[in-house]
Amino acid sequence: MANTVGIIGLGYVGLPLAVAFAQAGCDVVAVDVDARKTEAIAAGDSYIEDVSSELLREVSSRIHASTRYARLAKAEAVLVCVPTPLTPNREPDLGPLLDSVRALAEVLQTDQLVVLESTTYPGTTRGRVAPLLEESGLAAGRDFNLAFSPERVDPGRTDFTLRSTPKVVGGLTQACLERAASVYELVCDHVVRVSSPEAAELTKLLENIFRSVNIALVNELAMLTDRMGIDIWEVVDAAATKPYGFMRFEPGPGMGGHCLPVDPFYLSWRAREFDMATEFIELAGKVNQQMPYHCVTKVQRALNAAGLSVKGARVGVVGVSYKPGVGDVRESPALKIISLLSEMGAEVSYHDPHVPALSEPALSCESLEQLTRGSDLVLIVTAHPNVDHDLIAKRARLVVDLRGVTRSSGVADVVRL
Repeated sequence: MANTVGIIGLGYVGLPLAVAFAQAGCDVVAVDVDARKTEAIAAGDSYIEDVSSELLREVSSRIHASTRYARLAKAEAVLVCVPTPLTPNREPDLGPLLDSVRALAEVLQTDQLVVLESTTYPGTTRGRVAPLLEESGLAAGRDFNLAFSPERVDPGRTDFTLRSTPKVVGGLTQACLERAASVYELVCDHVVRVSSPEAAELTKLLENIFRSVNIALVNELAMLTDRMGIDIWEVVDAAATKPYGFMRFEPGPGMGGHCLPVDPFYLSWRAREFDMATEFIELAGKVNQQMPYHCVTKVQRALNAAGLSVKGARVGVVGVSYKPGVGDVRESPALKIISLLSEMGAEVSYHDPHVPALSEPALSCESLEQLTRGSDLVLIVTAHPNVDHDLIAKRARLVVDLRGVTRSSGVADVVRL
């Protein structure tokens, strides 16, 4: 058992891990370069929906938050959970990851275990992380253990938790694998061992590419059925009655969050180093990136049908986070939609119970009543479970529903994706 576990990166992945290990009886050294996060943790104030402040305070005596990597020297295992975003050119940006690994190398100790959880392309753990850690003078697989275990966090989800979701682990050596597995068994009921870090790295990419491709498929069909005058929601409902050979995916305004819009590009970029173009994966990315434009066209057509122009129209957006039940706006298609509508001259406002304010563009959340009453058109982008969408459909002057959540409202003239 690891008595002390270090966590680098205290976001949607790192903070729940820190709490889980603290609940398991471990002391946790929680490190982040953002002092606001470490100060919030020290005060027992959670900034993550999946971790309540009450829960954080229950284990606060075991979590020691700091911006100093030196504190990690006493940890038996260190889990790296920093962001791995894309550059503006849609290429992997390993800057935050490599910076954290370099800082860790300066305090790395013999017999420590280091596990990378940040999503990345196959070969990162062995080819990029190990050499940087070995600048400490210690050899990976001999003097310290190294493994990769992809995070499988789905913010806002309650049916599958960190403990109940199987944990995939791949080690640099067999000893590295077993050491990492023994640590995760403290907080996960089922650990899935794979043969290498590369297999574990690709496992995470496959999971998200599978979703990306299938979402792109149904989104492309939504654009086609729009032209054909067929209700895509009726088609999806009917297809989903087949008890085998079909998995339900629903159309929407695009993909958001820290994984789905990013991860496929990690693999397509890596594939080019092997002289292969992953055309299927890249096409799915293009389709999903096109969806906000299609949705704005739907808004434009709906306004035109009502005798209104986009320029000067008051458009109220309901839901700006990237998925229901959370306040995360990273890569949210709502932001692109708002930007496009604003560029066309619309006056855009929004309501989202999980997002009190937006920085870009600078907007503050309005009450649902105010938004519905003051808008020429209400656009449902993200369907939060605690929002009465049927009431919106009945009271708003004009509604464009990108999530199909008003189908039971009985309102006939709602425009749907």
